[in-house]
Order: sequence, then C-alpha cells, then structure tokens
Amino acid sequence: MVKAASPDDLQQALREEAKALGFSACGFAPAGEDVLRSERFQQWLAEGRHGSMEWMESRKVERASPQGLWPEAKSVIALGMSYAPDVDPLALEDHPDKARVSVYAHGRDYHDVVKKALKALARWLIAREPDSELKVFVDTAPVMEKPLGQAAGIGWQGKHTNLVSRDHGSWLFLGAIYSTLEFAPDAPHRDMCGSCRACQDACPTDAFPQPYKLDARRCISYLTIEHKGPIPEEFREALGNRIYGCDDCLAVCPWNKFADTAHRHMKLAPREELAAPALSRFLEFDDAGFRQFFSGSPIKRVGRDRFVRNCLYAAGNSGDASLLAQVEALRSDPDAVVAEAADWAAGRLSPSP
Repeated sequence: MVKAASPDDLQQALREEAKALGFSACGFAPAGEDVLRSERFQQWLAEGRHGSMEWMESRKVERASPQGLWPEAKSVIALGMSYAPDVDPLALEDHPDKARVSVYAHGRDYHDVVKKALKALARWLIAREPDSELKVFVDTAPVMEKPLGQAAGIGWQGKHTNLVSRDHGSWLFLGAIYSTLEFAPDAPHRDMCGSCRACQDACPTDAFPQPYKLDARRCISYLTIEHKGPIPEEFREALGNRIYGCDDCLAVCPWNKFADTAHRHMKLAPREELAAPALSRFLEFDDAGFRQFFSGSPIKRVGRDRFVRNCLYAAGNSGDASLLAQVEALRSDPDAVVAEAADWAAGRLSPSP
C-alpha cells in the first residue's frame, strides 16, 4: 500500500496517474447539489425535450446531483478522454452514396475503453486511501457528466450543450468517479462561446430552440440512435446520409482547431472501413452480418433493424437508382419499421410515372 504524504500530493498524483491511463483532462468538483443546474434539468424534462428517453425522467432525483445518487459522496473526479478525429467529419456531406457515421463510433466502444481506464484509476486511488469508497461511471448511470465536467473545470457546456475544451475542442468522452474523499475543488470553467452560434446554425433539423438548449426530439443523434420507431417524415430528408449520429454541431466548433489526434487514446483509433462506407454494403445486413461487422462497436447496441432503417432513409435521400433493387427487397422485411422505411425510400428512388 502506498499512501500520499498530503491531500495536495494525492490530488496531484491522481492527475498524473489519470494522464498515464490515457485521460486528457482531469478535474475535481464538490458532490453537493447545484441548485441552478438542477432547476435547468427539471425544466428540460418538464418541456418534454428528452423525447422517449424515459430513464431521464424515472431517475431524475439521482441525476440531479451526485449526492442524490450516492449520499456519501463528497467529491467528483471528472475525466475526459480525447477522440479527436483524423479527418473532417463533414467530408462526406457531398457524397450521398456513402454513409456518414458519427466519429465517436468509428473505433471501439468508448464505454469499454473509458470504463477500463476509470477502474484502473479507482484501484490506484483505493490502494492509497484504503478506507475511502468510490463509484465509477461512464454514460450508463444517472450522472450529469457534462455539467459536472464544467463544474470541475475541464471545459464548459457550449451552445450545443456538449462539453467544449480549450485543448480538445468538442471531442471528449466523459467519465466520472464519485469519492468519499474531500478533494479541493477546481474552479468551474467559464463559458467561452461568446457571440459564436456556428453550432446552432449548422444543425440540419433546428434542434436548438435557444442557445444552450437542445430539443432531443429534433436531434439527428437522438433520432438515429435512441428513437425506436419510424423517424417522423419531417426530418427524413434532413438526415441526408447520416446513418448513426450526427457531428455537425460539434464539427463546426472553432475550438476544435486546438484538438490534436496525438492526445487520442490509442484504443480509440478509427476503423478504416467506417471512414467512407458504401450504403449498398449496409443495406445487405441481416442480423448475424450486422452483429459480426459491428462487434466491439457502440453501433451494435442499436440492433440491425434500427440501423438498416437509418440506411434506408439515407438511400432514399441519395438519388442513387442503383440502390433501388436492394431497397425494394427490404419492402418485405419482417420488421415493420424497416419495411416502411423501404417503402419511403423506394418512392423517392423510383422513376416518376
């Protein structure tokens, strides 16, 4: 067992260990309730802007503050891991026969990579403070990682509601450790968006009714990943060739000019076959083929049917008549949502009578 000489020494040593484990950012915040943050969250829920993400509503008390989830928590260790892309995420915008996949999903499932590093950091901390307790979180628990990241000074929530870093732009995966230790908090990061509204103007579906407010029901990331039924027709054309997520509001952020792939965790390197995949390849997927191709990928969690649904909307938007045969074959798909999407796509690709 190794014990730090003082709380300050422990905190500095923890920052260094986090960096050694692949985290690009590390900060500390109190675990108590932030009244303004809680009120804004409750208002967002009351307005129904979480769409069908029922878990936001059902666990709102735990999500409102770290101590709402775990009353014994004293501090939050907020951590960020860079996934800065090698290429322009908007590069395929003018190539409708190609499928656009959000860059966060180009590599291995970040849940696995970030959680493994969080657990390693947790073991390191417990070895030095064996009487303390902690819990680790990455995305799947009722934890408000983005506002906690701002409170811990690793970035600020931009007008697109995602965390922005001066050093890593909009490309950070976030994780958190709740601890019974009382760390000295870092100063909350100040908002540095200024008068810029690039992210709002870039959104294809006008998902930002106001700066710093997202209506998930209009967000392409929500519609292509979380939404389970047919995507409303009013949004289908705006999807373009985006089949999994959307990077537009992130990609246009001016702070991305400071992001450097040298800081990206090596296990988050992108797969070459997702850089510019042909839509035709994905329209062929049955369940087994989908699972095999996306093994170890976050895309796997949406399932074959939702994924092919998205690809059919992209096919309908492509104007590529060579895809019509594949689309027609999917009109009899056993999944009713896939079949309806194929009907829609076929109607757009078929020659007018």
